[in-house]
Amino acid sequence: MNADLVTIAQSNQWLAIFPEIQLCCLALLLLMAEMLLPKKEQGLIPLISIAGQLGVLVGLIINYRTGYLGDETFGGLLRHSAQGQFMRAFFVLTSVLVSALGVIALKRQKLPKIEFFHIVLVVTAAMMLLAQSNHFVMLFVALETITVGFYVLVSYFRNNALSLEAGLKYLITGALSSAILLFGIVLLYGVAGNPALAGHTAASMNFRELYLFLQANPDNFLASVGIVLVLSGVAFKIGAVPFQIWIPDVYQGAPTPVTAFLAVGSKAAGFAILVLLVQVFAPYGTLVFRLLGVLAALTIILGNLGALTQHNVKRLIGLSGVSHAGYLLIGVAAMAVAPQQAVDAIYFYLVVYLCASFAVFGVMTYVAGDNDADQELTHYADFAKNNPFLGAVLAIGLGSLAGIPPLAGFIGKLFVFMAAYKAGLYWLLAVAIAGVVMSIYYYFGWIKAAYFSNRSDAVESKASPIAINAPMTAVLATLAFASVLLGLYQAPLMAWVATLHY
Repeated sequence: MNADLVTIAQSNQWLAIFPEIQLCCLALLLLMAEMLLPKKEQGLIPLISIAGQLGVLVGLIINYRTGYLGDETFGGLLRHSAQGQFMRAFFVLTSVLVSALGVIALKRQKLPKIEFFHIVLVVTAAMMLLAQSNHFVMLFVALETITVGFYVLVSYFRNNALSLEAGLKYLITGALSSAILLFGIVLLYGVAGNPALAGHTAASMNFRELYLFLQANPDNFLASVGIVLVLSGVAFKIGAVPFQIWIPDVYQGAPTPVTAFLAVGSKAAGFAILVLLVQVFAPYGTLVFRLLGVLAALTIILGNLGALTQHNVKRLIGLSGVSHAGYLLIGVAAMAVAPQQAVDAIYFYLVVYLCASFAVFGVMTYVAGDNDADQELTHYADFAKNNPFLGAVLAIGLGSLAGIPPLAGFIGKLFVFMAAYKAGLYWLLAVAIAGVVMSIYYYFGWIKAAYFSNRSDAVESKASPIAINAPMTAVLATLAFASVLLGLYQAPLMAWVATLHY
């Protein structure tokens, strides 16, 4: 036992998680700065947070191909892959954008501000560890850290009844999803440790050991139930049908920056771990990929149908995000036959989804009033006329989400569809194309409200001229430009994405 402990201790390579340590230290620094700085200087603290995150992001990009790629550290809890490196940079970029939106949203609220940025940093660090998980203990601890952080963030505007309601609903559904996930993990652990079965192992919490056990026992009923429960727990996090019931209310009640964090960061974290688990569960591929295919079809159909009738834009963007989870699930299902092409498509889609979503959420953050949950389509009357720059950003973001050429969202969907075609998932392609057609209706309904409605059509319009500072102008312009550029020229990003293998 002592020798085992020594071996584990020797594998604790702290430099391998240096970016996560930096974010946690930065989170503590923010709290210390709040205690030590005079009140009139505390407005600098969010800028310190954003600057620190940008430093971590630059370090991740510079050191992308160096360090511990391929190694297992911390007793096998973590495995450092190219996919994990990519997602670490993705999550830090998401965190930077959420923090930038938080600066705008929190100015309207008489609430503590520094704690918001602190929690965002902790949740981001947990997402980065989740993407590198190699063990169910690591996966569960990281996932619960993310979930607990979101419990607080969703209800952060505690003077708003809808925000408190959203926090309570997220707490209940999050607890249910955690219970389902944990039950599935326990079943897999128990069955893999059964001495009566071939390939049994006491280390079945480790993904490689579990893969070898499942390979030796390809038709075990309890293992099949455990796999379905684990995938169901992850499906809660990404908002896949039938586990999407929490999304409209939570997205509406949560502060707009937190809604963006859920829509992009939380969804991406779910897919990062789903791509990994699909490879672990490969010996049960028939079960896994059939289940994911059915979930993808239902998620696309019900997500789009739900969004068609929405007038609150936060609920609309939430249900449209459900349909995007369906498109990404098609990519995961295509991994059965075309794994590398499917993985490339998934990660490219996540990047273009980030650009388009944050462009839209950036505009929503500016349009939102003191009651952040009250954001209706009618509020966008005269919007493009009074705010031509924000109107253009909104149109580009929504057009990309709808998949209109030549914007990046069209290419992202095209890559996913190509992977599905190569995998022979023709019926899923038909469902996906029908979903795209449906989505054009509600996305262009939003654009119509901003460009072709006027105050006589909607007396509730809040679209007065909006003042935007230079940094946020640059951020929104960059996101819109990226949504156009990646639709026309994908080579550099695809070259990077093509290096992602487990």
